[in-house]
Amino acid sequence: MTFSIAAVCRESQMAGCAIASSSICVASRCAFVRSGVGVALSQNITDPALGTLLLQRMAAGEEPATAVGFLAENQANIEWRQIGAVNLAGQGALFTGDQALGIHASSQGKDCIAMGNLLDNPDVPLAMTTSFQQSTGSLAERLMQALEAGLRAGGEKGPAYSAGLLVTAQHEWPVVNLRVDWHISPITELRMLWQQYEPQMQAYITRAHDPQNAESYGVPGDE
Repeated sequence: MTFSIAAVCRESQMAGCAIASSSICVASRCAFVRSGVGVALSQNITDPALGTLLLQRMAAGEEPATAVGFLAENQANIEWRQIGAVNLAGQGALFTGDQALGIHASSQGKDCIAMGNLLDNPDVPLAMTTSFQQSTGSLAERLMQALEAGLRAGGEKGPAYSAGLLVTAQHEWPVVNLRVDWHISPITELRMLWQQYEPQMQAYITRAHDPQNAESYGVPGDE
């Protein structure tokens, strides 16, 4: 009941993902990033612990294929899961268990992976990786465009109600962490949130690292 894309920008060393689902709060359970490591996804009948485990194994030096392969071979109930990961070198790996729901598919491209279940059609993940590889701009913008491409390609068979955009850079916290947790058009709403946040993002980073020289918030009382 989810379609998603995970990707990295090797030049900026940023990693992130964009995701949408008919389930509430999908990004809180399925999307995972770690500075200096990469990005992981855990979906279908979700076990959020698997995303954390993938990042832990990658942080310890394993390539995504090794980390994903280990969980596929050793994790209980893995037949119900879809998992994937991309490291900062652009290496990616995916796994879909044989109990994945409905129409399910995955796609791997340069520096990116995409996957989904309960899809309208099996071409949705390919539409996302194709969009990502053909796009330019910031990683977050390219992920957003890829998610929109997945929706245009059919998305989930039923309507989506939640979506998220999550990106990490060199900081120990995500520089983008936007979520729409219950909305009739969550991807459209997520696009609006990203358009509002993008021009403010650097200011929030500056406030974290150099508050003395940070710009004003521009709200009443901040003089």
